[in-house]
Amino acid sequence: MQKILSALSAIGLMIAPVSAQSSDVTFTTEISGLREPWGVAVLPDGAILVTERPGALLMAKDDVGSQIGGTPQVAVLGQGGFMDITPARDFETSRTLFLTYAKPTERGPATALAAAELSADSTTLENLRDLFVMSQGSGKSQHFGSRVVEGTDGTLFLTIGDRGASELAQDRSVHNGKVVRVNRDGSVPDDNPFIGMEGVQPEIWSYGHRNAQGMGFDLEGTLWTAEHGAKGGDEINRIKKGANYGWPVISYGVNYSGKKIGEGTAKEGMEQPVHYWDPSIAPSGLLVYSGKLFPEWKGSIFVGSLKSDYIARLAGDPLTEVEQIKTDDTVRVRDIIEAPDGSIVFISETDGKVMRITPK
Repeated sequence: MQKILSALSAIGLMIAPVSAQSSDVTFTTEISGLREPWGVAVLPDGAILVTERPGALLMAKDDVGSQIGGTPQVAVLGQGGFMDITPARDFETSRTLFLTYAKPTERGPATALAAAELSADSTTLENLRDLFVMSQGSGKSQHFGSRVVEGTDGTLFLTIGDRGASELAQDRSVHNGKVVRVNRDGSVPDDNPFIGMEGVQPEIWSYGHRNAQGMGFDLEGTLWTAEHGAKGGDEINRIKKGANYGWPVISYGVNYSGKKIGEGTAKEGMEQPVHYWDPSIAPSGLLVYSGKLFPEWKGSIFVGSLKSDYIARLAGDPLTEVEQIKTDDTVRVRDIIEAPDGSIVFISETDGKVMRITPK
């Protein structure tokens, strides 16, 4: 239970399940010794994949850890690097993985979405190809966004932050501050909302976002995001086709200097958040839970907090934070997903760990 793969011993990757209990659930450390883990996925056979922002893709299976080859060349700058990973819905037959990363370009790193197939022996990525690269890179180091999810129709949704240029979130000629939607081959779906509009990027699904680092579908197929505000104003948004979410014209936060942002908290034609936090919790990772192992949590939205070191559970109408799951293990929660068996898996970034929540 405490095997260290020799090839990874230099970075200290440990595959050593260790359990701890709260009053209602058990927390198990699945992997430790990670360096800046960012995205996590669990494959149908139980193998865990985790990205490290500096560029590595690691796998843990049957108590053995390994590093996967064939990963993209990554620009590591500020908040950018190797970021999300999501298995295709048909992974068991296609072995396709979707990856997001900061791609080096002449103008600086650009958020990119790639696809590749995991080799039959699970040692390397094959046929790596970019499906989408945002319209312009930037030398700025913040707000890459970079969550990817697959819809039931096979289209892919990707979040892109404003890259520190807030005014571009309202500019539909660029991809900054947008949720984009593409087909699995990288082409633009015919039913995207801005197809054929002059001067508008056709991949845009919604706009006016600051930096969404959480995204997921609920049980009815509705898309949700968790988004960073400035000083206050972190948001949960229900994503609608073609909608404008207001950044930086409206916000429930203020600038870090304390100055007002934009025109206030509401404006005609701009969507309101379904829930917002003030003060900020710095949300990252979003899961809408199926109820498989925890029936009482069916339909609840779970969001990791990078700032306040807990997992928020939201439920009800209006959507409200009804519970804070907070232990010594919920330190800077970067990503949170549901595994195929219904357990909840999350990244504790500061501790360099992948954790699992199961019933007590």
